Amino acid sequence: MSNLLETSHPRSIRSFVKRSGRVTTGQLKARQEIGADYLLSYSTEELDSSLIFPATAQLPPLVFEIGFGMGEATASIAQTLPQTNFICCEVHDPGVGALLKRIGESGIKNIRIIQHDAVEVLEHMIKDQSLDGLHIFFPDPWHKKKHNKRRLIQPTFIQSVLPKLKEGAYIHCATDWEAYAVQMLEVLSEEKALKNTSPDSSGYAVKPDYRPLTKFENRGLKLGHGVWDLVFTKV
Repeated sequence: MSNLLETSHPRSIRSFVKRSGRVTTGQLKARQEIGADYLLSYSTEELDSSLIFPATAQLPPLVFEIGFGMGEATASIAQTLPQTNFICCEVHDPGVGALLKRIGESGIKNIRIIQHDAVEVLEHMIKDQSLDGLHIFFPDPWHKKKHNKRRLIQPTFIQSVLPKLKEGAYIHCATDWEAYAVQMLEVLSEEKALKNTSPDSSGYAVKPDYRPLTKFENRGLKLGHGVWDLVFTKV
């Protein structure tokens, strides 16, 4: 989905690679018509999620997503889990426009978008112990071994995420690159504050029902490509 970089120090390293892409007329129209309601500006001040989503009697669960690509899965999950609020980060204009278009067409109310480096958003805008979940689906695998250090899922990144998660909150990662799946499993398993929810000896989880199969993923599965889900909870 999104293209994500390793996010530890130095701080000049970002959680993405900015690539160009064509913004369609429909995406631009969606940004113009509903962008003010669904786009949040990056700030160094913490967000109050109770003020950015429609008011409810009880504060809904809050999930943070890093890199939603073109927003297909994000929109589907938000509709499947209407009682959960989602703060979603993506830096690419076409992806942001595409998700806004889906939001407008489907009348989705429980998504807010921040078009900025997710690492900085997590650090500055997300309160400690405020997240019920973290979604990282198909981050850039950085196939070449010399580039593996740029992968997002590294011990330093996970350690920076943990304070933002409530006790019992989950981290859900998915990848279609086996070597990266192995690295994800190693990094998450070595973190003592996390517990693997999978009962399978492989350590990988059965795909949760809320995560849909995207067109890209379906195409890969038909070609015999694997997909690995990992779901860990904070203890």
